[in-house]
Parts: sequence; C-alpha cells; structure tokens
Amino acid sequence: MEKKKGFTITYEYGGNLYVNTTNRCNFNCNFCLRHNKGSGSIYTHNLWLEREPTREEILADIEKRDLSKYEQLVFCGFGEPSYRMEDICWVIDQLKAQGKKIFTRMDTNGTGSLIHGRDIAPDFAGRFDMVSISLNTDTAEKYNALCHPAQSGAYQAMKDFAKELRQYVPKVMMTVVDTIPKEEIENCRRICEEEVGATYRVREYIED
Repeated sequence: MEKKKGFTITYEYGGNLYVNTTNRCNFNCNFCLRHNKGSGSIYTHNLWLEREPTREEILADIEKRDLSKYEQLVFCGFGEPSYRMEDICWVIDQLKAQGKKIFTRMDTNGTGSLIHGRDIAPDFAGRFDMVSISLNTDTAEKYNALCHPAQSGAYQAMKDFAKELRQYVPKVMMTVVDTIPKEEIENCRRICEEEVGATYRVREYIED
C-alpha cells in the first residue's frame, strides 16, 4: 500500500517543536515507526513528505511558531536529518542572527559523516545544545541485523562519531529501545558511559 504524502515540516510533541526535513534514511530498522500502518506516526499528522522542503521553507515554517512556547527545537522527523546537515546549519544560523534563543537538538543515527563522506562533527559546534544518537544494540553484528545500514562499518562509525561529538556539543546522549534483553541494555550502558562517555537513555517502544 502506497503511503499518503503531505507537507508537514514542523509539529509539536511533548513540549518540543520538531522539524521534519527529509524522509531519506540510510537505515531500514526493524522497529522503525515508518513501517507502521497509515501515516506511520504516533506523534502527529502525516510526516511522509511529498517533497523535501527547501531551507527557506524550513525556516519560514519555524518562524510561524512562537518559539517561547517550546522547550526544545528538535531536528528529527521521518528520516535521517543529517542528510540535510548544511541546510539545517543554515536555518539555525539564521535563527541565531535574528536573536532567537531556543535549546536545539538533533536525533540521529550517528552516521552523518558516512553519508556525506566527510567529518560533519565540527558543524555541530555553536549550533546544537544536544545530540541524541541511536546506539540500539551492543555489537556490530546485531546492529547490522537490526538496522540494516546501507554503509559498511556503520556501527563503529556511529560510536566514533558520538565520541568525537563530545568536543563540540554540550550534551551527547545515546539511546536504546527497551525491547532488547536486559543484559544487552546493560552492555549498551557500558559502551555509552565507559567507551564513549555519553549520557545513556533507555527509550520506551511505543506502537501506533
């Protein structure tokens, strides 16, 4: 069944304003909400985009909102946001130039440098207050079976990126979903806190 498509750029959830910049993703995770029926979203109306918004359209949609109402501005949506890294940086720079102040976050799979073929971690400096990276599991083999990344070496690249990002972003968080075994959750905690030095979070899996 073909997904219905719309043009939702920003949407509210949990006191935050989320920004949906792309539906492109280099992963095909078993647990992804994109596989759910209907719009595939538990949060809002349809996040499947009829086309990607331009950077100007993203900025204009954010500017329609009263940012003082929200705790965070989160670049997440229904795809891997780092595909739009240059445009997102431009949008944040424009908001800062206007004197807009809001806590900024990106939720990512952490493979943006693989996607772009260059180190994008420095681009986060001075722009993002927090980055949340999906760790998902405790070995590369499990990761590949669960997430089906398009690029080889994605698991190690993701961990290396998270570690490097600590130089540029005040808070780096790594997450897993609570559907994995308890032993695996504990192994992931050790990877996050001891190997990477990031904040650890176990997310509840919510079905549509």
